Amino acid sequence: MTEAVVTDRGGTPADPGVDGRTARRDRNRAAVVDALLELYRDGNLRPSSLEIAERAGLSPRSLFRYFEDVDDLTRAAIDVLERRAWPLLTVDAEPGDPLDRRIAALAAQRTRLFETVAPAATVSRLQAPFQPLLAAELRRTRSFLRQQLKDLFAAELARMPSGRAASVLSAADVLCTFESHQLLRGDQGLSVAKARASLVEALTALLA
Repeated sequence: MTEAVVTDRGGTPADPGVDGRTARRDRNRAAVVDALLELYRDGNLRPSSLEIAERAGLSPRSLFRYFEDVDDLTRAAIDVLERRAWPLLTVDAEPGDPLDRRIAALAAQRTRLFETVAPAATVSRLQAPFQPLLAAELRRTRSFLRQQLKDLFAAELARMPSGRAASVLSAADVLCTFESHQLLRGDQGLSVAKARASLVEALTALLA
């Protein structure tokens, strides 16, 4: 029986050693990112390289074989969490649904989203002034969430004078931000359910 030859994409024989090293590098890189996200979830928003390496099961010296520096690692971790949170961006309502259903669905979506990304979202806001790539990504995310509001409540906004519609959209956008959710949950000590209910009441007052 002729032994099969493993090839790379160019059709040349692939080196199993190279493939193994690449796979090991990818696994270790993922382990470092997961370790950092776990530390974030534990409330440690500024872990040392030693703490990250210990959580990942690696030596501190090997940590930056996989990342250029701490900023590079932070960006990678936030990027991973954002990809994981992407399915949570869907709102379970359509623009033609009754207003109360749309408001309830939006409040539920933002609550789920912000509870999931809270640790990394906090870090990204702390680091954004010093990391242009994080700042740009934060602007894109905020723009997407604002457009989501504009589309979902287009009918109500269209019935308002243009100046008032712009003001209402701006106010609704502020109410639906991570920062507002953080204020309700952290500073005011509300439960998830009460924070969501407060958002529903505020949006209803603006849009009904």
